[in-house]
Order: sequence, then structure tokens, then C-alpha cells
Amino acid sequence: MKFGGTSVADLERIARVGRHVAAEVAAGKKVAVVVSAMSGKTNELVAWTDGAGPAAMGLPPSDDEYDTVVASGEQVTAGLLAMTLRNMGLNARSWLGWQVPIYTDEAHGRARIDEIPGEKLLKAMDSGEIAVIAGFQGVTRDGRISTLGRGGSDTSAVAIAAAVGGACDIYTDVDGVYTTDPRIESKARKLERVSYEEMLEMASLGAKVLQTRSVELAMAQRVPVRVLSSLVEPGTAPGQGTIVCDEEEIMEKRIVSGVAYSRDEAKISLFGLPDHPGVSAQIFSRLADANVNVDMIVQSRARSTDSANMEFTVGKRDAGRAVEIMQGAKAEIGFSEIAVNEDVAKVSVIGVGMRSHAGVAKTMFTALGEKGVNIQVISTSEIKISVLIDAAYTELAVRALHAAYGLDQL
Repeated sequence: MKFGGTSVADLERIARVGRHVAAEVAAGKKVAVVVSAMSGKTNELVAWTDGAGPAAMGLPPSDDEYDTVVASGEQVTAGLLAMTLRNMGLNARSWLGWQVPIYTDEAHGRARIDEIPGEKLLKAMDSGEIAVIAGFQGVTRDGRISTLGRGGSDTSAVAIAAAVGGACDIYTDVDGVYTTDPRIESKARKLERVSYEEMLEMASLGAKVLQTRSVELAMAQRVPVRVLSSLVEPGTAPGQGTIVCDEEEIMEKRIVSGVAYSRDEAKISLFGLPDHPGVSAQIFSRLADANVNVDMIVQSRARSTDSANMEFTVGKRDAGRAVEIMQGAKAEIGFSEIAVNEDVAKVSVIGVGMRSHAGVAKTMFTALGEKGVNIQVISTSEIKISVLIDAAYTELAVRALHAAYGLDQL
């Protein structure tokens, strides 16, 4: 069972989490609970590291100490929930990442899990103990605290479920996975089932329900995942939620299952690139070496002979670093000008049914064109189409696409 920040935002909500856990124990299940930091706490801790860390002195970041600070939020929640469960007469104790242990690589701030030896945890659970585990955090092989990146508690939960051979219930502030954000489109519908592939695309394209790496891990390890709401009392909403499963377990394939969006985008444009082999490798190898994740890429011929223009998107947080890297390599790469635009958004349609149906792109472009939404960049895969648009049109585009594919009729 995993509970996110809004689910443990205060002592009253932590008490409700305790009742959810107690209900599962009463049903005869062995339970491990993974918790996030209380809502807003991680942002506060990150702000402290910005003020006290090397960045305040204009020095390179010390990511290992960053992890030491920001991992403390989950430690607080784990201790508070364990206390709450004990007050309810249940046998519970808190576990930190290094105690499980959750071994990771040394990429502090965005570490990846290497291994979780599950023997100690299984032994405790077999004895009837409720393991309350601090999510988001792990430990390197040389004993330093590490963190898994924002939203990493989802990954912790799925990884622990895989390690102990269990299923994973993700409790959040919504009661499942919707066709789009209900705050934008009131006609959004909850999906009973969604495939791992669709959920992976939704998560990577802006849906906030699950973290991308947690879905990757669930798909690789075939961990059954269910998304539920923690904001209802146990037993009041039986059977609700969304099951994330293999595509074969979904009887009726929808052409499009959802519309996702992300405002965390920045478009970087390079003008006057030399149009010869190896230039793209020079650009993207430098960004990769700096751990800057690149998403949408488009290259076109420039007006001048033997030159090209290239546009690509990165997360807003990485935009400044990406521009700095490109400026530092301007002489070697040979472009004439660089521009950055952070006033953009990515809107995507996702569905496994795209594999076998024509006309999905036509419907998308027609719907956006009728609303006067200009498309800047297009990116596709087997089960999704993404477009980059002016951020001001985000909500209009989401509603138009949701209606165009009949998602309000599910």
C-alpha cells in the first residue's frame, strides 16, 4: 500500500491512512506500507537546500547532502504512521531505505534502484508486523543516503511489491485513472482498466497519477497495480479504482484511452546548424552527459544552403542548464543562434487501439485546427501522438480532443 503526500498531509489524514491499513490487516493480508513526505514538505526541504547548499555560493551542487536533507520528509511520515498504527493496537514499525535495504546507484537526486533483498522485510511481515517504509529514499553501496527523484515513492512501492512477491495499491487524492484531468474537463471518465503501456505513456506525458519509472518497473516485473483514493473511509467505496494490467486483460480495446498534458516544457531552438552527419550526436551527447532529458525533436532545412534548424524540448527545470551547455559548445557545434521558449505545453492522446485504427492523427489535427490552436512540434509513437502548442491554449486543446475522440461517452 502506497500513500502520497496529500494522503498524509496532516495527522487527521494519517489517521485515515491507519484505518485503510487496519482494514487490509483485518482481511488477513500481510501488509507493507510506503509513504511519501507530508504535502508541501519536500518543496520546503528543497528550498532549504537551495538557500544553504553550494548553489547559494555559485558552486557545483553537492547532491549527496541534498539527498540527506530531502529524504527526511518521508522519515517523519513513516514514524508518525507507525505510531498511529500502534495506538490502534497494531504491530507496526518504521523502515528507512537503508534498513530495508533499497540499494541504488550513485546518481544522487535521481537514483535508480539496483536491488532490494526482501528477506528481512518478508520475515517481519510473516511475523505479523506492518512494515511502514519511507518512500523515495534508498542507499548507495557505500552507505550514503540516495533519493529516487520527485514522485519516487511510487517507484519504491512497486519495487518493494516485486521484492516480496506482492501486489501494489497506490492510494492518492483521486479515485482512479481518468480519461483526462477532471479539473480541466468535467466530463472526464474514470477507466476501470488501463494497460501498462498506456499508463506509461500517460505518466510520461504529464498525467500525475503515477510516476513514470514506477509504471516501467511494474510492467517489467508484472506487478499488479491498482489506483485508489485515500480520501474516502475504508469500506465505503468497494470495487472502485483503476487496475493497471496487461493489454490482454482488457476485453474491449479503445482507440484512444486518454488525453494528457504537461506545462513543464521548454522549447530550445538552434538556428543555422551545419547540415552534415554527426551534428545531432554532438548536441545530444552533451545533453545526455549532463543528465538533461530531451523529449520532442524536430529538424528542418534552413533557408541558407547546407544549414538546418533544430528544435527540441526539455523540462523547464533543465532549460537553463541546456542553454548553458549549448552556448558552451557553440564553436564546436557551429550553430549561429539559440532561442528558448518556456511558454509552451505538450498535449497528447494515448491509446493501444491506435495500432489498428487509421485516422487518429486526422481527428487530432482537425479538432485543434477548428479551435485555432497552432501546432509547433509533433511527436508520435505506436500508441500516442503529442503536439507542442502555446501554453495559453492548453485547456482548450484538452477539452477539444477529449470531445473529438468521444471520451466523454465512455
